[in-house]
Amino acid sequence: MSEQLSLAKPALPSQRKGGPLLEVEGLTKHFPLRDGFLFKRQVGAVQAVDGVDFTIHEGEALGLVGESGCGKSTTGRLVTRLLEPTAGQILYQGHNITHTDRKHLAPIRSQIQMIFQDPYASLNPRQTVGTIITGPMEINHIQPPGGHEKRVRELLETVGLNPEHYNRFPHEFSGGQRQRIGIARALGMQPKLIIADEPVSALDVSIQAQVVNLLQKLQHELGIAFLFIAHDLAIVRHFSHRVAVMYLGKIMEIGNRTDIYETPRHPYTHALLSAAPEANPDDEQERIRLAGDVPSPINPPTGCRFRTRCWKAQQKCTTEEPPLLQIAGNNTGHLTACHYPQDPTTATP
Repeated sequence: MSEQLSLAKPALPSQRKGGPLLEVEGLTKHFPLRDGFLFKRQVGAVQAVDGVDFTIHEGEALGLVGESGCGKSTTGRLVTRLLEPTAGQILYQGHNITHTDRKHLAPIRSQIQMIFQDPYASLNPRQTVGTIITGPMEINHIQPPGGHEKRVRELLETVGLNPEHYNRFPHEFSGGQRQRIGIARALGMQPKLIIADEPVSALDVSIQAQVVNLLQKLQHELGIAFLFIAHDLAIVRHFSHRVAVMYLGKIMEIGNRTDIYETPRHPYTHALLSAAPEANPDDEQERIRLAGDVPSPINPPTGCRFRTRCWKAQQKCTTEEPPLLQIAGNNTGHLTACHYPQDPTTATP
């Protein structure tokens, strides 16, 4: 199977049905650090995610980008309730599921599925493909017409695999094929929202194109909403309707795909885009090189978390944390957390 990553971008949703499918408000996850031999006492916390806000509507794809360790994957695991939030709330179809117990969360789990980053570790090597995909359906009492085996074979065909692979084991497949099995497992639950945690980062470039095009096709045909977590800015631009830029546990900027990529206002977004390789070698856009390393999430900077590496930082950035809001010059829905944002007329084209 040979597919090329199409340059055509998905159309932005023209009309949203009702309220958001998912609302995240002030979402926080601090991992405690403990010390002591017999009596463990908390001596600090890793502030992996700290006050994150975003919404996702039906059929919409929100891209989440940022450097390694900024809290992207943790955010995805919090939304799926694989991790328990420290604070904040998660609203799914208007229902607060932040601390819902396992029994009451069960009906919702089938509607929020996850595609994991590592296609090798996310599949049980002792089970056949049929058992891997059938298991979640049996646990959630999903009885498809014609039985589970017929449905699994249909799903394998949907994701571009041979239905005859039903009785094979994961070690008999390539990385791209294993990721397709993971996608089929998620689709078997008939989800409304899929958290795709860097689904192509462990794959070859040619296979990345196939998997991304498959996800985009499924989104258009089935109307599934996505939280698409990735490092590759080009893939995020290709796949997502809106983009959120994350740094050290906080969202620095969020907005329409066009606004983020063509008129970024936050200095970090500006630097991130300048570091992305250009297909045109004649484009001599100057790369912004950030000074220093990313601060530790155990002891993040006061005020703006990006200030220690920002070339525009001033005293106000040290004492006051900038709120995420729509600043002058931004289009509707384009929010930026910065006291001294970039001039939109000089932003990255």
